[in-house]
Amino acid sequence: MNSPAAGASPAVATAPDDAPLARTPLHALHLRHGAKMVPFAGYAMPVQYPAGLLKEHLHTRAAAGLFDVSHMGQIVLTPRSGDADEAARALEALVPIDIAGLGEGRQRYGLLTDASGGILDDVMVARLADRLVVVVNAANKAADLAHLQEHLPESVAVELVPGGLIALQGPRAATVLGRFADVESMRFMDVREIAILGAPCLVSRSGYTGEDGFEIAVPEARAEEIAEALLADEVVLPVGLGARDSLRLEAGLPLHGADIDPGTSPVEAGLAWAISPARRAGGARAGGFLGAERILAEMAEGPARRRVGLRPEGRAPVRAGAPLFADEVSGEPIGHVTSGGFGPSVGAPVAMGFVPVALASPGTRVFAELRGARLPLSVSTLPFVPAGFKRG
Repeated sequence: MNSPAAGASPAVATAPDDAPLARTPLHALHLRHGAKMVPFAGYAMPVQYPAGLLKEHLHTRAAAGLFDVSHMGQIVLTPRSGDADEAARALEALVPIDIAGLGEGRQRYGLLTDASGGILDDVMVARLADRLVVVVNAANKAADLAHLQEHLPESVAVELVPGGLIALQGPRAATVLGRFADVESMRFMDVREIAILGAPCLVSRSGYTGEDGFEIAVPEARAEEIAEALLADEVVLPVGLGARDSLRLEAGLPLHGADIDPGTSPVEAGLAWAISPARRAGGARAGGFLGAERILAEMAEGPARRRVGLRPEGRAPVRAGAPLFADEVSGEPIGHVTSGGFGPSVGAPVAMGFVPVALASPGTRVFAELRGARLPLSVSTLPFVPAGFKRG
């Protein structure tokens, strides 16, 4: 869910105000493995390792990559009554997904919306027997925590919990993790409390690369030990934020703050699939969430613009912020690129952006302005690479 900061900085980085950056529980591990560290979301994070972005990306697609995502927020919602249904019903006022109907041991992608129908954040919501766990983006965790505390009833305790968060991604991830825990039978979006090397962990079969894999919440004190044990397998390569961004771009996954933000509705963003049938017009618990009026209207009538995939014609990547035009030589901008770069698995540049619905059909030609020239792009379906999730 997060991309690397532009540029690079020394291993011990500082924030713009010269305050030291926070460190994840895996900071020392990154330095031992030769990571190039950059400031990101208030943390010193690895952007790449000596293998380099290209190899890290392709290795994750072919085998398994290990990512430190401990900078993200883990917010636990605990009903004081002990009834997890109470927390589920309360959270449904803030997200347009079916949490009351979410089974124990399952997880669902969701969106925190505001009163205008914009996306405050995209999150993962896991349901356990006695609580909900909401994983939020690093840059938004303080605001998300405040939002939840403000809008949820006092009967639901809201707490940002410490801990490490590791993502093991790739087609061989299950084999690697299976040497430490029984995970082979888990399906995409299953969640289990599992002991790894004797440490209590929360494991979900999910990720942000488009590949099969797992996200593993681990105790801070055991994070480095568990990560090193996984890296001891020759199949696993440490992977930084750079390759994480190129992987998620190829997978067509939006980045909050770039592809989606409070000015974007879920329907415009192409995320209407995440709005559960029970919460749609005519559903058992239709509406009842912040921004429902706009979002349900757009689902019925269609939005004015839509997030699409873009394939530049040529080898030059088109970066975020580039304006888009319907004509090669004249006219005003009709949209803009929100994410762009080279897709190592695709072997060509790829991008995402917003265009009017009339220009959103695959194959439509648009033009991006780059250094004073307009370069042609073709609207493409997403994702750029097939998903490798284990659904059955």
